[in-house]
Parts: sequence; structure tokens; C-alpha cells
Amino acid sequence: MTTGQRFKRLLVVVCAGCLALGLAAPTWAAPAPEPELNNQGQQIRLEYAKMLETLSAQVAGELPSVDAQKQEAFLKARAELDALAQPGEDADPKAHIAYKLAQEQAQAKTLIAARAILADVERLLVNDRLDAKLMKVAILRHGTPQGLAEFAQQSAQHKALIDNLLADEALMMQVLQSGGANGGEYGEAMQVYALLLEASEKARERGSVFQRMALGTALQQPWLKDKDKGSVNSFVFTDHSNPDGQVARYLHYEKAYLNDELDPAFKDFTAWEYRFVTNDPYTNEELAWGREMLRNFRPDLITNPDHSWRYVAMVKSDFPYCSTRHDKTLGLAQQEALALGGICGRRAFFGRFITRAFGIPARRSTQTGHAAMNMWTPDGWVTRLGAWWSMNWCGPWGGLDFYLDSQAREFPEHYIQVLRAQWIGDALGEEDVSLRQYGKGGGLWSALAFYKKAVVVADNAAEKAAADAELAALTAEEARLLGESDAILGPDKEIEPIKIPEEDKKVVTDKDGTITVPAVACARPDNNTDKVLFMDSFGGGMQLHYLRMGSRPEILRYYVEAPAAGKYEISALVSTVSPEGLETTYRINRRTIVETTLSYTKGAWKPSEPETIELKEGRNSIQITFRAPNRGISIKALTFKPVQ
Repeated sequence: MTTGQRFKRLLVVVCAGCLALGLAAPTWAAPAPEPELNNQGQQIRLEYAKMLETLSAQVAGELPSVDAQKQEAFLKARAELDALAQPGEDADPKAHIAYKLAQEQAQAKTLIAARAILADVERLLVNDRLDAKLMKVAILRHGTPQGLAEFAQQSAQHKALIDNLLADEALMMQVLQSGGANGGEYGEAMQVYALLLEASEKARERGSVFQRMALGTALQQPWLKDKDKGSVNSFVFTDHSNPDGQVARYLHYEKAYLNDELDPAFKDFTAWEYRFVTNDPYTNEELAWGREMLRNFRPDLITNPDHSWRYVAMVKSDFPYCSTRHDKTLGLAQQEALALGGICGRRAFFGRFITRAFGIPARRSTQTGHAAMNMWTPDGWVTRLGAWWSMNWCGPWGGLDFYLDSQAREFPEHYIQVLRAQWIGDALGEEDVSLRQYGKGGGLWSALAFYKKAVVVADNAAEKAAADAELAALTAEEARLLGESDAILGPDKEIEPIKIPEEDKKVVTDKDGTITVPAVACARPDNNTDKVLFMDSFGGGMQLHYLRMGSRPEILRYYVEAPAAGKYEISALVSTVSPEGLETTYRINRRTIVETTLSYTKGAWKPSEPETIELKEGRNSIQITFRAPNRGISIKALTFKPVQ
């Protein structure tokens, strides 16, 4: 299959998915004409085609025979599984129950048949003797002689990039373990990789966090910014290019990592996982803003012990589900989105953005009439803001297939056997198992590769399967409604009190009479409620957050000791993410009421516009209320400055 043929097959799936959602086919979907091969390109194509043919024949000649009866039983079980037709969404619930039961039984039967063959060929799959040949076959088959020649014909340096890869067994192994080059563009991937190694000395240390990130970045988006050569841009992983280019994106994350701005898990990811970090469609400026904003506005979400809601919980807490509006004056694309809120797609985009900003892998999750997201956690990938894996997809890659692959990758000593089985299928010219129709299609060895993953997960991930059951039991409609709401599935959590050190509540009066009152020095409430949270600030000290949600409005009460009676300017050091819902009332000594609107700070710490009030000498009561419906507001301190 040529590069163009692969593109067209993927294009049909993507456009069909868009139509199912009532969307127009994406403008980026129009395939560019395949570059014509010149005379040199034709010679290169023949060279790679001959290499593929020779290596494939050598591999085929060294394969053991598969027991005919076991093979027949396996193929028959697969045929029965493939023949099952899933009922439509409007079908009777009993039909869905019957289908699920039949599917489970057929899958179990197929798995038993697969185990029988896998036991016979285990000696082959655990042995690395054929790896050098198999890896070259996989790259040549995936990249295609035509596609590789299109790149190599451009110059001797271009061809050398491909030939050097085919001569470097360790790099080939790392590339293929990481999922291969997106769209089969191995030449382009190696070109980007070379540029990254040139830009960063740290990335040249094979196996380091920097090298793994560089390779993942190159493999995920192996096309250069503003490149005029037509690119496949395979939708298996992504449908966009990052706006800053791969070199700038890599350097952005390298700097953020060295500055200790990313999640602690970032340093341990594989190149495959980094693919889902550095491919974000938003700018480096936005990624840096996202980290600063969350550190200021909701630092508690950065340290959330529930990793499946770390960072992304902000969508539930501070990103209202409402009609999508636009106002470019509010800032960058994601600043605008957070300021205004929006429907499921906008919420999911922000969830992926803020998760990737802190270096956690995430990908889009399309669902019928809904958009959600998938993200990495220490306990495995999860779906957030939407339905279970069986109901989501990303381009042609079905959710269940991705989830199975991600789980099997947790056991690298077994996953290499998956790869070898797939490479053998490549050598024999087999079709791949369907990415979208879980486990269907494909030849014998590619099917064995799929079922080796199923065996690995079944034998090693029983606890995870049990933990998945609650979300998997939701219907598509229940999951959609849950994704669009602000609720989080699971038992209601009790409001936990926090210890506020006396030092963090200390009021300071400067020589000029300015009084600074820490926000956490509340007389009431003096601890967490369902509307008010006291939390550690990212840069030290503490802060108060007034939640967008909560059962009822709450009054913040402070007592301020004024050294002298007179006029003072009251101002609050706040972090806000929207210009809406910031109407605030100060009530001074129960009599004087002052109305104001807090500043829209885009998540930065900034003082609000001062309002003039009168304080009496000695103790003063200050009450603060926020008009409902309010947006989230974080407060670090109140200041009272004497008016001269």
C-alpha cells in the first residue's frame, strides 16, 4: 500500500466520523498529490523494494509451521466474533445485553484458541535472533518503498537519514517500540530528530529523558513547519501540527523540565508517551501561561492525589458548560476559552491543553455527539469528560484498541513479543488488524499480535479491570451527561479541614499605616466549606479560593485593627480567570456598603482596583460577598492603605 493509498483509507474514516457528528469534513483532510519520483527516486524505490522482498523471504523461510488444527480453530473463532453485529443505539436494551454477552463468549473462545498457538510459537517470539531483519521489514513496509523514496530522492543527506536508521538496530528498536513514525514518514521523522539533537546537547544522550522526548516529538509530528512537500499527517495519532514547530516545542519542555515546572512523572515517560505531550495544538506561550495560571489560581489541583483528575479537574470546577462564545480581547485562545466557558468540545480541548501543559500525556476522544479526552495516570490511561473506551475513538483508532495497547505496553518484556508477531505479519504482507473495529480483520500473525496483547492484559491487569467497571457500565447518554456536568463520578468526598499556621494569618502594618491582611486570616469561615477553600500557595504561604460552585453564597468576614480613624483604600490581591461573575460587595462595620468589580487577571496575581472606605480607630468588621452566579476567585491578601 502506497503512502497516498494509506492516506485515502484513513481519510474516509475521519470524514465519516465528522459527518456522524454533524461536522464538515476537516479542511486539512484534502490529500496533497503524491510527489512524482524522478529517475534517481525510481532507483531508490527499487532498492528499498528489493530489500523488503529479500528480507521478507528470509524471514518467511525461518518461521516455524503452525499446527493446522489450532490455526483452523483460531480462525473459526475469529470469524464467529467478526460476524457479530452490534445493535444500533436505539435498539431494545435487551438486544444490547444479548450482544454484549455473545461478544464476551466469542472473545473468550477466541482468546483460548490464540493462547494455544502463542504457546507453540513462544520460543520464536521471545528470541531476538530475527530482530534486525524484522525491524527493517517493519519500517520498509510501514514507510513503503515509494514513500521512503519520495523523501530520499531530495538529496544525499535525505537518503542518508533513512539508511542510517536502517543501520542502527538500537534506534530502530526504540523507534518501533515507540509506535513508529506517524504516517510512515520515517525520513521526515529522522530529519526532525536530527534537528532536535542539533538544538539540544542534552537530547544526544541515548535513553535520557531528553532523548526520549526528542524522539517522541519527531515520531509524532514528522513534518516540518511550513514545509511545502505534501505530508500524510496520519490521523492515527494527531490531526494538526503544533504552531511553534517541533524544535521550539521540544526546547520549551526541556526548559520547563529543568525549571521543575512539570509533573514529577514526566521524567519517567517512554518516547511513546511523550508523543502525546509535545503535540499540543496550542502555542508555547499558552502552555507557559497554563502552568502559571494554575499555580496561582488553583494550586490544589496540581497536587491532587487522584491522578485521574489532576489538572483536568479544572474543567469541572472552573470551566462552565454553556453556549460557546468568542471574544478575542480576552487573550490567547485558551485564556478566552476559560474566561467564557463552552460546550463539550471546548471543555475537552482545555482539559487536554492544561494536562499537557504540565507534561502529562493526553489525546482527544471523539464520541457520538460529544467530545471528551483520554489521559495518562500512574494506574493506566483513563477517559475523562465522557464515555467509556468502547464508545470513543481518535481518527481511525478506536478507544478499546488504544486502551488495550496502552495496557500491554506496561509490560515491556511481553510487549516485545507483540511487536515481533506484528513484524512477522509485515514480512508476510498481511493486512493489519482493524484499529477501529476491535480485534477484527488482519492476517494470522497480525491477529496473534493483537491477541498477545489481550493475553498480557488478561494475565496481568485483573485489578485494573475491576476498577474500570463503574465507568464502563454507563450508557453513552449517561456518560455524555456526566461529561457535560460539573459532577465527578465516585463517592461524595467529605470536606477536609486544613491546618492554617498562625504565621500565615499574621496581619502586617507598614510604617506608612498600610495594613496587609492575609486572605486566610478569616474570622468566618475559619476553615474549608463547600464554597471556600483554604490552600497552600505555590510560592509559599497560603491563599483562599472562593469556588464557582457550592450550595450557597458565603460571606467572608475579617476584623481589621486600624491605628487611626480615616479614609483607606481597600484592595484585594486576586487571581481570576474570567471578567464575568466578579461583582463584589464590601460591607464596612455593618453600615457602609461599597460595590466593586474585581480585576480580570488571566490567572496572574494582581491587585484589584482600590475602593475608598472609612475605618474607625481600633477594630473594624469587613464583610466580603460575591454576587451569584460568580466565577472562581483566588485571594492572597487584602490591603488597607491610608488616603493622604
